[in-house]
Amino acid sequence: MPQRVIRRLAAIVALDVVGYSRLTGLDEEGTLARLKILREAIIEPAIADAQGRIVKTMGDGLLIEFPSSVDAVRCAIAIQSGMATRRSDTEADRRMELRIGVHVGDVVVDDTDLLGDGVNIAARLEGVATAGGVSISEDVWRQVDGKVPTTFSDIGEVVLKNISRPVRVYRANLGKESTDRAPSPAITRDDLPTIAVMPFSNLSGDPEQEFFADGLAEDIITTLSKLSGLRVIARNSSFIYKGRAADVRDVARQLGVRHVLEGSVRRSGSRIRISVQLIDGLSGSPIWAERYDRTIEDIFAVQDEITLVLATELQVSLTEGEQARLQYTTTSNVEAWTRWVQGLSYYRQAVTKENCGRALPHWEKALALDPGSAALNGMLGLLHYVDARFGWWDARETALHKARSYADKALELDSESAVAFTASSLVLLLEGRFDEAAAHARKAVELAPGSADAASFASFVFASAGLPEKAIVYSERATKLSPKYPGYYLGHLGHAYRLAGHLENAIAAFKAYEARNPGFGLVDLVIAYCQSGRPDLAEQTAKRLLSRHPDFTIRRWASTQIRRDPTQLEAEKSALRSSGLPLGE
Repeated sequence: MPQRVIRRLAAIVALDVVGYSRLTGLDEEGTLARLKILREAIIEPAIADAQGRIVKTMGDGLLIEFPSSVDAVRCAIAIQSGMATRRSDTEADRRMELRIGVHVGDVVVDDTDLLGDGVNIAARLEGVATAGGVSISEDVWRQVDGKVPTTFSDIGEVVLKNISRPVRVYRANLGKESTDRAPSPAITRDDLPTIAVMPFSNLSGDPEQEFFADGLAEDIITTLSKLSGLRVIARNSSFIYKGRAADVRDVARQLGVRHVLEGSVRRSGSRIRISVQLIDGLSGSPIWAERYDRTIEDIFAVQDEITLVLATELQVSLTEGEQARLQYTTTSNVEAWTRWVQGLSYYRQAVTKENCGRALPHWEKALALDPGSAALNGMLGLLHYVDARFGWWDARETALHKARSYADKALELDSESAVAFTASSLVLLLEGRFDEAAAHARKAVELAPGSADAASFASFVFASAGLPEKAIVYSERATKLSPKYPGYYLGHLGHAYRLAGHLENAIAAFKAYEARNPGFGLVDLVIAYCQSGRPDLAEQTAKRLLSRHPDFTIRRWASTQIRRDPTQLEAEKSALRSSGLPLGE
């Protein structure tokens, strides 16, 4: 008697690494190690979260079974979202990307393996997916449309290899959940001239002058970021090459720019020599080069000349307001500027109590030397806002009063200062003036359309002010401006996703944040797991949180949070409590 064939209905995900043979040819051990890390950090947790089962591993690919189409697609989206947040950490020619196909249908059960057309169609859908994308069959689309945090584009009927009938295929529009168009459309145009300003080399032979060279490059980046007709890569990204020998063409490819500015600084007493060259990122050939032998008092004039030449060489069309903002405006006092960049060297390491505490006295001394600097007042306002929120130095009311005073002074001194509006937006947020906070954050981005920091802070403000869908747009903008973005950008992105209800995307973002900065993002991850109906994972994450931060309490955490809707925060506190975290005094 013939053996009975066992069949069942299943949702199947086929996953494959794009260009795996090429990657292993470049670096076999490194590729295997990266794939292992991605599986452990992103792929396998996403599968477990969605109640999936790995049917088999096929070299660089996986075949996964799920109980429902919704679970399968949610998993696929979470994996690709997680991959997107990590993608910028790897050099372009060694970057690992995935293709994913999803189908639901009848499968044949062969011990632990699955066979049949249901499996074959999923595998062929993976083959027609774009790098970093998800393709699904029409059968899956009917079951998931409106039930997962993305939309889909119908690409029509496709003839799949070895499949007898054409299959209608839909592609997930990943990263397009928001329909907000608040930022200037110019920033998303692919035809904008693009530039990365590399950290300047210190040729002085004095390590103490390192901050001087860094400050000069950062000032040029800050000034260029005020131009809407130019995309300048954020300091967070270009400065990862500090101290590294890298081919300009590789840098341009990795950062996605056409032009690269390199420079060096030699300081001896009151004399400085600044050498700069603008390089074509495709050919590696210089476009413009100049050497400035000046006194230290001329440093600001040199910066103005460099930025003006760059705007001219890159054929940036300047508005009248941008022509004014192209002038260097942090401070015209050399000693104050020296103190400013010394403080900046601490602040840029990481926004921690220790680093901000080191930056504070330098900036206070800089402001004493130049009280009329809007930028210095604005940055001191930012430091005292952070103090007011987290309780680092002063009592909350004292810190908030200082933050408000500095932010108001900055706006009074310069109504076109992006940092002044960013500082003010954060202070207004703490004061519960949500509409004004959002307006000031939007203004900061308008004044510095190329500033990744302004966009990321705006995302935090908009999410906390009850506008999370708009916040997603700003976070995505920040990560585009800074391809090698710092970890806290993921925190802001996850914050926006979670408050907007895109829980799978939020979970992926917070996992990536924690993977990059261990211990961070775990509180939000606990909440997201609770809100998505996964209490077991919430409890596991809560235990991990306490192992990292044994003094954590819900009340202390809640005191640092800002929500326009107080019932939202109460629900989050209840979620944390239900996961076993202590309430605290």
